[in-house]
Amino acid sequence: MSAVEARLSELGLTLPPVAAPVAAYVPALIDGNHVHTSGQLPFQGGQLPATGKVGAEVDPAEAADLARICAVNALAAVKSVIGDLDRIEQVVKVVGFVSSDPSFTGQPQVLNGASELLGQVFGEAGAHARSAVGVAVLPLDSPVEVEVTIRFS
Repeated sequence: MSAVEARLSELGLTLPPVAAPVAAYVPALIDGNHVHTSGQLPFQGGQLPATGKVGAEVDPAEAADLARICAVNALAAVKSVIGDLDRIEQVVKVVGFVSSDPSFTGQPQVLNGASELLGQVFGEAGAHARSAVGVAVLPLDSPVEVEVTIRFS
């Protein structure tokens, strides 16, 4: 087990199998010494634990937990192409999309679920640039979707 996976285990998390794409794309792609993941939905056991708009059907705290699941799924996608998460040198960028009720403006707090997890797992190497975007709807009516760019050796 890698040191990164050991830290995930300490947090009560394990890497899931990489989620099968729901359209024509690959889960992650290497570009030089970077990996770009496709947007990851919060699948657990092949299912979305919640659907709907954040601020309406989905509570913001629950959505932050879902963003955390998305980040774990993104790490699984990264591992699928680099083999060992201990090769990660830096989380470079996180982009998150929040399916939002029109009156909801807490997208940054929702994405903190993913960002805080990456900080817990990678320490300073988990500090990253980020965008948190509210959108009308996401695939499969997911409340949140997260993509990650990492640098590796």
